[in-house]
Amino acid sequence: MSLRFRIKLTETTAEREQIHLLNYAAFVDEIPQHAPNATRRLVDRFDAENEYVIGVDDLGRLLGMLALRARRPFSLDQKILDLDDCLPPCNSPCELRLLAVRPEFRRTRLLRELLAFAARRATDAGHDLALISGTTRQLDLYRHLGFVPFGPLVGAEGATFQPMYMTLETFVARGGKALGVAPRVELALKPACFLPGPVEQHAVVNEAFHRTAISHRAPEFIGLADRVRTRLRELTGADDAALLLGSGTLANDVVAFALRGLGKRGVVLVNGEFGERLIDHAQRAGLRFVTVTRPWGEPLEEADIRAALRGGAADWMWAAHCETSTGVMNDLAMLKRVAASASCALCLDCMSTIGNLPLDLAGVRLASGSSGKGIAAYAGIAFVLLGGPPPQPSGPTPRYLDLSVWLSHRSVPYTHSSNLLAALCAALERCDVAARHRQIVRDARWLREALRAKGIGVLAPEYCANPAVATIPVPHALSSIALAESLETAGYRLSARSTYLIQRNWIQAALMGNYNRRALRELPDAIGRALTTVAQSHDKAA
Repeated sequence: MSLRFRIKLTETTAEREQIHLLNYAAFVDEIPQHAPNATRRLVDRFDAENEYVIGVDDLGRLLGMLALRARRPFSLDQKILDLDDCLPPCNSPCELRLLAVRPEFRRTRLLRELLAFAARRATDAGHDLALISGTTRQLDLYRHLGFVPFGPLVGAEGATFQPMYMTLETFVARGGKALGVAPRVELALKPACFLPGPVEQHAVVNEAFHRTAISHRAPEFIGLADRVRTRLRELTGADDAALLLGSGTLANDVVAFALRGLGKRGVVLVNGEFGERLIDHAQRAGLRFVTVTRPWGEPLEEADIRAALRGGAADWMWAAHCETSTGVMNDLAMLKRVAASASCALCLDCMSTIGNLPLDLAGVRLASGSSGKGIAAYAGIAFVLLGGPPPQPSGPTPRYLDLSVWLSHRSVPYTHSSNLLAALCAALERCDVAARHRQIVRDARWLREALRAKGIGVLAPEYCANPAVATIPVPHALSSIALAESLETAGYRLSARSTYLIQRNWIQAALMGNYNRRALRELPDAIGRALTTVAQSHDKAA
């Protein structure tokens, strides 16, 4: 007689009671994971959050079960320290647990149907990574389905489990076929944005941006500006913030004119494109300064800076905290130390660090930032952060570049955009910089290793790299623009069209904003395929 059963989600109290009984039989009697008890029932500690997939016969008798759960912390979070460090990047992980089938039904299609139903539920819910603790008695089965083991065994003697994961791509390629499932999911993600700007915004930021515009003279607008300034101070440790309607270039122009009030002589530190732009800002503001330069791709050196400051030769120094062109991070603690020892005001371009990493600007006199990178709002609002009172203007200053005017009017001396400001406020209020930085560091490490495995290098040495920026030199025989266009066709937007990138044949992948982590997981393979495509086109043309 053929086995008759149906797969469904748990609906009744009677079904849930049978789950507790089967849970006891599987994980107390058969696998001694838990201690026996007199009731012979085992209620999972996540029972209220579990979505149970069950197989029942015509009489409603439970034949097998599987629990699906997507809320952190997972069971494995409590067994493996820094679980996320062991996993590939993902947007939405879930955990599959408590897989149990009555012994007399284990050599039937029931197990496959349970897993197939759970897989459909997970993919339909948007999950792109599944975790399991696979019993060591069934590792061959899990590997056949496409699960990848990671980390040490967990559990106690006689009840050991192997942590494993399966990505959505593997499920589509292998697991779905093995389970007889045609996943209702599109793997293509178009477009997946890995630009340093504009970046992808969160839905709440988009919603805030599309609210009805209000006048910049309305009390509501002034209150909104005050909230943004307060949040920026909390985020950076700055004493005050001026919000400007414009790009980061405007913020650096405002800083340049403010430097005239900090003293007559300065030092501009340069190790890439954006350091060179600071030279241009300083020249246009009529500042007197010398430069300290390092090769592109190398960090600033303390000895070089101290030599330039020797004998009180400068009243201020100005540098890019992160040299975005190369991805090199300049040592903030070192810059603060050198500036303090020389009684010199430290000023920084922090465009690519604010929002991407924890930042303490105590000891920094002036710093510039913008809304459209790490903070993950829309481009269009720049800001100048202050450590101390605003420098007093020295000589005539254009109205729009006068920092004291912006501050004396609570950042609203002129027409401003409520839409941009509301989006920035929403982005700042949901911005957990510490958590974001941990994620970026994990993902950047994974990306660097995945690229290295394909023979693709990242320009900035790992010890001084901003994890949010990966600058990738393209082989000289190939075109970086052609590579970027090939990637765009495949659905990946990387930076390549800035003049300094074109001149050096580089492309950039930036982990800023609300970037798609599933697409990141596919990016190294996509770059490898694009390099092959461009090389083949080059060979044909030759």
